[in-house]
Amino acid sequence: MRWDALQLHDPAEAGAADGGAGSGAPGPAAPEPLPLLPRGAVARTFDTPQFRGMTFYEVQARSVLNRVPEASAVPFRWTVNPYRGCSHACVYCFARGTHAYLELGTGLDFDRKVVVKTNAAEVLRRELARPRWAREHVAMGTNVDCYQRAEGRYRLMPGILRALTDARTPFSVLTKGTLVLRDLPLLQEAAQVVPVATNVSVGFLDEDLWRLLEPGTPSPRRRLEVCARLNDAGVPCGVLMAPVVPGLSDSPAEVERTVRAIADAGATHVTPLLLHLRPGAREWFLAWLDAHHPRLRPLYDRLYGRGAYAPRAYQDEVRARVLAAAERCGLGGAGPRRSRRLGYGVAALPDDAAGRTGADAGRPPAPAAAAPPAYAQDALL
Repeated sequence: MRWDALQLHDPAEAGAADGGAGSGAPGPAAPEPLPLLPRGAVARTFDTPQFRGMTFYEVQARSVLNRVPEASAVPFRWTVNPYRGCSHACVYCFARGTHAYLELGTGLDFDRKVVVKTNAAEVLRRELARPRWAREHVAMGTNVDCYQRAEGRYRLMPGILRALTDARTPFSVLTKGTLVLRDLPLLQEAAQVVPVATNVSVGFLDEDLWRLLEPGTPSPRRRLEVCARLNDAGVPCGVLMAPVVPGLSDSPAEVERTVRAIADAGATHVTPLLLHLRPGAREWFLAWLDAHHPRLRPLYDRLYGRGAYAPRAYQDEVRARVLAAAERCGLGGAGPRRSRRLGYGVAALPDDAAGRTGADAGRPPAPAAAAPPAYAQDALL
């Protein structure tokens, strides 16, 4: 394993377990290699139905405010991800590949072995207090879902939301989780002082497809109920219609049904995104496809045979289908241009300069939040 000094178990202990180097003693089997995490991390399991079979690696993070590479197409420069790995177990999740950095598998390991940055809120508060922090937009839910089931136990998000609000930093949340409603009062409070936006991810309504493709998530209908609740409470919420799955959820009838349900939920906008298959997710998804829909393999070989993304013409065709349905339903669609106004935008806020005193008075006002254009939304899944 690379960087042995960062293993959770001591190599010397492993040697002792197998009888010692060169001893020839039979000894117990060597322990299974653990993920590439700092010493001091704690591996924890919980014997409860919702967490059975899962392992949580609790770590002390040195930093949680992540700068997005300048080359990225997304319109935000900062993210916060309190977890790595995700119990939602979405077969297509692009973040699966990031588990390989920890020398964990991108399949079941990604679903069942979750890294928890237990000190995320306090570290973020410290980072936001630095004088050079310019109160740029911070996006959450951009790697794995910050409201996955683990959040119900670890409760990291309330502290994160308070830190962002106290630092007058605009932010957005993308989620498939209904647990976001637990923090509705905090989101309402934040929306009084900084631009706040939320999005739920709903790519389709088909319940059979949902159970197979997103087995650890709340149902699509429940996610749309979350969207309605957030908007009713004054917290702007749109829908990232992602992924649209070729051959399974991209038909005109299925698109129309999904968009109509999104409109009925009162979403502020809909942004379509076609399935993309990066390394890690690609292998896992195609194995799933071969098991459940082998007849579609030739289609996927044509669409994704040369890379992670379907041809631009096919993406444009699906996007046009969604946006036409949105127009028929009276729903704002967020395409590459319009999304900057509709995606993460919020209602006008009180004058930011009013009432700012002390150290806060010397800081620049919180900027307006920007929306990711449809072609850049891949970073949000």
